[in-house]
Amino acid sequence: MSDLTYAYAAPSALLVTANGNSLQLAAYAEESPAGGAACFFQGHLRDSWLAARGLSTLAKVVAARFVPLGAVLRDPIVTAGAERLRFEAFSSCNGVYARLDLGPAALAGEFVASGTTNFDFNEPMVNALARIGRHEPVSLAVGQQAVALTRAAGTVTERKVALPLRWLKGLTAAQGYLAQMDEQLRLTRPQAAQLLQSLPAGAAKVDTFLTLRGARPHFGLVPAPGAVWVGGAHRLRLLDGLLPLAQAARIYGTPDGQASAVVLELGGGHEFLLALSAGASRGFSGEGTQLGELLDELPAEWLSGAKNLFRANEMFNPTLFGLTHDLAPGTVARLCASLSAIGLLGFDLTENQYFYRRLPFRTDRILQLNPRLKNARALLAAPDEVQLVGVGPGGRTEARVRGSDVWHTVLVGGPEPPRCTCQWFTAHQGQRGMCKHVLAAQLQFG
Repeated sequence: MSDLTYAYAAPSALLVTANGNSLQLAAYAEESPAGGAACFFQGHLRDSWLAARGLSTLAKVVAARFVPLGAVLRDPIVTAGAERLRFEAFSSCNGVYARLDLGPAALAGEFVASGTTNFDFNEPMVNALARIGRHEPVSLAVGQQAVALTRAAGTVTERKVALPLRWLKGLTAAQGYLAQMDEQLRLTRPQAAQLLQSLPAGAAKVDTFLTLRGARPHFGLVPAPGAVWVGGAHRLRLLDGLLPLAQAARIYGTPDGQASAVVLELGGGHEFLLALSAGASRGFSGEGTQLGELLDELPAEWLSGAKNLFRANEMFNPTLFGLTHDLAPGTVARLCASLSAIGLLGFDLTENQYFYRRLPFRTDRILQLNPRLKNARALLAAPDEVQLVGVGPGGRTEARVRGSDVWHTVLVGGPEPPRCTCQWFTAHQGQRGMCKHVLAAQLQFG
């Protein structure tokens, strides 16, 4: 894990001015936005109290740790553009992903530049958010006009932090899961307020299933028709400050139960999403569900073209994009999957579409995040580490791939899912992505 110096002109702060409170979020990006602009948004929050509740909940997520791990990751990212701001963060254990969306109805001001940046999320600023009154006017500035994001002139507050590689890896995995989800339950305002009442006290030791018992939401231990599989459901208590404010709540899940999500409709252009991994002990960064999309390296000109063509927060409709630019469906599918796998596409459950974001980290850094894929390429670089055994009916290919101490049998191709005799595959059956042996065989034999 490498170190990255965050250079902020000053800490983020809630300042008291003659015109009211001003929430100034100091920004930093490893790659500067187009044109070198150092300010993304300047304006006002139409409902400052509600926005502050959302940001405070985001802070709770950042500080949360459901398994013993290292230091808290304090700096979320914010994406500005298309008349909205999206604040994204992970819990420190990386098993909870949260996003606060402020749409056009929640903001009044000017989007100076579109892009994505880290922003300083310090404790004094978070504490000040909790003190905002219901009708207090609050202006909002993301970044500062006179500050260059790569290196600020004048006095700089520097913090040497470990680049959160698991944060970046989790960001790509979470979007992949969101894109697979279907809405399974819709809760009214009273039902949303009751959501946590049936949760057992303490940490959930087993998977739970959320359903409606009569008109009340209920967490049970036995799957039932229409129930949503929720792993580590006690993590939903992070929403306890927002649930009473929600006008409605939508519950989503993946078909295989590997992730779930709650979307709170807060009104006035405010929406909060909380996504959970399959269990409290599993971080999104350990999931490798997107690795298959990275087997064919994305051409550099595609990345460059995407950066020039898309604006931050712009919705990405693959079908419409292909028709507009006369691209074959297979080409569009590959572009969409590849951009998502390296974190350049997020997924909006409400719109059921991808949105583009320009991550504040160098693209080459993102492309090097997947050790299983790097190890698979290393196997191919060595002589005779991946050997063809034969090709069976339907193109099912059998290969021998060298492991740490033994040779593993790998099956790829054909109508059946890939298989491997290694311990990783035996334990997870492909639910956490392919092992390096399967990836190497797929790279070698297609």
